[in-house]
Amino acid sequence: MIEVFKTNVKRKGAARILLKRLLEKFPGSRVNFDLEDCDKVLRIEGAEICPESTIEILRTYGHYCEVLND
Repeated sequence: MIEVFKTNVKRKGAARILLKRLLEKFPGSRVNFDLEDCDKVLRIEGAEICPESTIEILRTYGHYCEVLND
């Protein structure tokens, strides 16, 4: 399963913190940010991904996040 999100994460330091938190929530998944993209894309690839949990984690850290539709 692959989920792609639009975010407002701009700093590498913030992305590292969020990556760590997301990997705790979704162990064994591949998680990365593309901070060069205009949508500051977050991509998660794994067996079980919950978009609602992902959005909540980013909101907890003060960031915007929504599922990016094709």
